[in-house]
Amino acid sequence: MFNPDKYLTVKWQMGGRVFPILDCYGLVHEVRKDLGLDEWPDFNGVVSDDGGMNREAQLFRNRVAETGPCEGAVAACFNHQLVVHLAIVINIGGQLMVMESQKGTNVTIMEIQRFERRYRNQVRYFK
Repeated sequence: MFNPDKYLTVKWQMGGRVFPILDCYGLVHEVRKDLGLDEWPDFNGVVSDDGGMNREAQLFRNRVAETGPCEGAVAACFNHQLVVHLAIVINIGGQLMVMESQKGTNVTIMEIQRFERRYRNQVRYFK
């Protein structure tokens, strides 16, 4: 069973891919592993500051399917056509929520609607 409390110890760091030091994609990768889902590439060294996350996301997008929010779906946040942030949908007590890792706040969990409003409804989900 998935335990979201594990992630309360996470510290955000750009490029973090090894628990408990995780950036947004590091968190996605770790949660997918804990949910027993197929692993996505770890994109070690890829960060958003240099446009690398967007470049790799666009290349990888051909290997995943767009979906609605569902457990394990990756929430990709866009600014126009650029991927600027990633998060993951989790199930807590039968309610779908979004978990993200960001500088200054580390890991937060929120309702999908709140997450989508934060990113001005420019969120698409992939599985």
